[in-house]
Amino acid sequence: MANTLVITGASRGIGAATAKLAAKHGFAVCVGYRADVEAAERVVADITAAGGSAIAVHVDVSNEEDVIALFETAERNLGPIVGLVNNAAMNERHSRVEDYSYARLQRIFAVNAIGPFLCSREAVRRMATSHGGAGGTIVNVSSSSAQMGSPNEYVDYAATKGALETMTIGLSKEVARDGIRVNGVRPGHIYTDIHASGGEPGRVDRLKSTIPMGRGGQPEEVAEAIVWLLSDKASFVTGGFVNVNGGK
Repeated sequence: MANTLVITGASRGIGAATAKLAAKHGFAVCVGYRADVEAAERVVADITAAGGSAIAVHVDVSNEEDVIALFETAERNLGPIVGLVNNAAMNERHSRVEDYSYARLQRIFAVNAIGPFLCSREAVRRMATSHGGAGGTIVNVSSSSAQMGSPNEYVDYAATKGALETMTIGLSKEVARDGIRVNGVRPGHIYTDIHASGGEPGRVDRLKSTIPMGRGGQPEEVAEAIVWLLSDKASFVTGGFVNVNGGK
């Protein structure tokens, strides 16, 4: 097989929805997860039950050894890697910048900013034509917070997504002639579990009146944008972003 897709943070939410949709489009999916092995295995079971191919691999994207092992395992079990979705991210409880601890900042930047760099490095080493690869695609899952800043809630999270967007633009230009396209999606207020880690599981419902479309989004709606960017239908798209935010 030559269609392996690595997705980080794929045991739930946007990552899980993307894994299932990508499998329907013919990708063999490596479901990267950090903590919930049962959820990751359910995603794999759903994919295989539908006739697809998938494995679940534990990874802490802030750990270099874990990231290298993730890609080696995916390649060994599923075949050559042609795509990466940098989706894994974490958040902390709502807080003002003046109350941030150094440890909090270290954690969130390690996972949300350094992690995607490590994963992208491993993907490029395998997909770039200059390294003997056949090319491929990388999709980075950013956030509307990168543009809005998320004041009084999580400026640090927003800043990590801003870093991810800068990486998207720079890397897209760096590897374009290596046959690799790099793009991003900017989800807005989406019904996922990440809001609970910020201390407000009902955050989307609280804010949906501020969204022009009047509702929050679903993970499956973001997955559609991601899989389009991964596909040949987006063959002349690189260094760009798709907003999936209901117009906000």
